[in-house]
Amino acid sequence: MTYHDKNALKLSHEYLKAHINKDDITVDATMGRGRDTLLLCNLSKEVYAFDIQKEAPLSTKALLDENNCTNARLILDSHHNLKDYVQEAKCVVFNLGFLPGGDHTIFSHSDTSIKAIEASLDIIKEDGFVSICSYYGGDTGFEERDNLLKFLEHLDGKKYTVMLHSFLNRPNCPPLFIIIEKNH
Repeated sequence: MTYHDKNALKLSHEYLKAHINKDDITVDATMGRGRDTLLLCNLSKEVYAFDIQKEAPLSTKALLDENNCTNARLILDSHHNLKDYVQEAKCVVFNLGFLPGGDHTIFSHSDTSIKAIEASLDIIKEDGFVSICSYYGGDTGFEERDNLLKFLEHLDGKKYTVMLHSFLNRPNCPPLFIIIEKNH
């Protein structure tokens, strides 16, 4: 396998395709424009997708309608409230940063993102996982990235395995790809 043509999002999608089955329930914790929601709809039985920006469910619904996907619940709420909607899931997917093409003054913050990741760890099944792409560049995400990595570093190694993929020699703060697997 070569990585010269990969990025965090492509690695995340490869992981999702390899580990999700058609009978799984999945969560897109950061709906954005709906691309991950669409992928999860095609891979799993049911998808819960969250975002706090009103434009996210609108553009996601349009994308899902274009692709005849009807197995998603689009929820206008913060990802840290996901346990109010979902009791158990195979995976939870995060893209931390800001809405592509949206208002860059609105972006994810470590306090709510870490709460959402903690909630995700509570609801993922025994063979479940959390996928995180951290877009930390610009003036918005360095604090979130640093706090996230500190949090993940201290997760109980008996309960979880945390894997970090980083492109060290690429310019412009390449996104990080992180997988948290729940140990059996």
